[in-house]
Amino acid sequence: MTAPSIAVPETLAHESLSRVFIAQFMASKLAVFGLILLVLFLALAIFAPWVAPQNPFDIGTLDIMDSKLPPGSLNGDGTMTYWLGTDGQARDVFSAILYGMRTSLVVGFTSVSAAFLIGTAVGLISAYFGGRIDSLLMRMVDIQLSFPAILVALILLAVLGKGVDKVIYALIAVQWAYFARAARAAAIVERNREYVEAARCMSLSWHRILWRHVFPNCIPPLMVIATIDLAHAIALEATLSFLGVGVPVTEPSLGMLISNGFEFLLSGNYWISFFPGIALALVVVAINLVGDHLRDILNPRNEIQGAGL
Repeated sequence: MTAPSIAVPETLAHESLSRVFIAQFMASKLAVFGLILLVLFLALAIFAPWVAPQNPFDIGTLDIMDSKLPPGSLNGDGTMTYWLGTDGQARDVFSAILYGMRTSLVVGFTSVSAAFLIGTAVGLISAYFGGRIDSLLMRMVDIQLSFPAILVALILLAVLGKGVDKVIYALIAVQWAYFARAARAAAIVERNREYVEAARCMSLSWHRILWRHVFPNCIPPLMVIATIDLAHAIALEATLSFLGVGVPVTEPSLGMLISNGFEFLLSGNYWISFFPGIALALVVVAINLVGDHLRDILNPRNEIQGAGL
């Protein structure tokens, strides 16, 4: 007498898949290091007002006599040590980095999140309906991707002007097409599967089929693109701010801090640009370490995708 088959509950299957995912992620020391570094940067940025020894943008706390002090110098009354030195406006470089990192991360996460939603919606609709809608939307994506991202961002900021919100709009405009292309490719694979046909037979609305059934199965490749685009957005914002068309001086990012110290490099005051540059590089490297390993784990040919859980 054969034993009756026991169906594995869906919740247990998801828990098993999650454990496999976590185990594979933790197997990479570089990815774990990148994640720890990224969490540390996020915490420092969020709690910058409490962690930073000085509010570098409070003019009342600055003393022009403390400008361009080298790393490890004391302020005029000997009550504070500038571990990373000061810039030309007598601002503590370490404090400025924490506040600048805050702006850079806000711009990066906000623009990528918005581009993710817009691009994913365009890609899913394009794949589901096909025909003329697909052709029209994909021509828009092709046009967008045919221009260099920095060129489009420069043109938009020349029209919109400076500002954190303006930079976010420009980055959304240059990033949404990547998500649209990836979402369409993933949704085309899913739209002819049995569960989609069953949902159609049940007369479910197209938007419910897309967001409740198709979209969850398209998340893995989109998450990989999101992590890579996050690093790209932060680096692109820094480039725009360095060129003087990004965030204003009153709301500096890491790119703006690098730009502020660039004029002092030839005079030997390297620390004004050097330390913000190191901070920017570490943020981008941390995100890329996490994103690269996510790409390996979420590869459709990987065991975690092929396991019958």
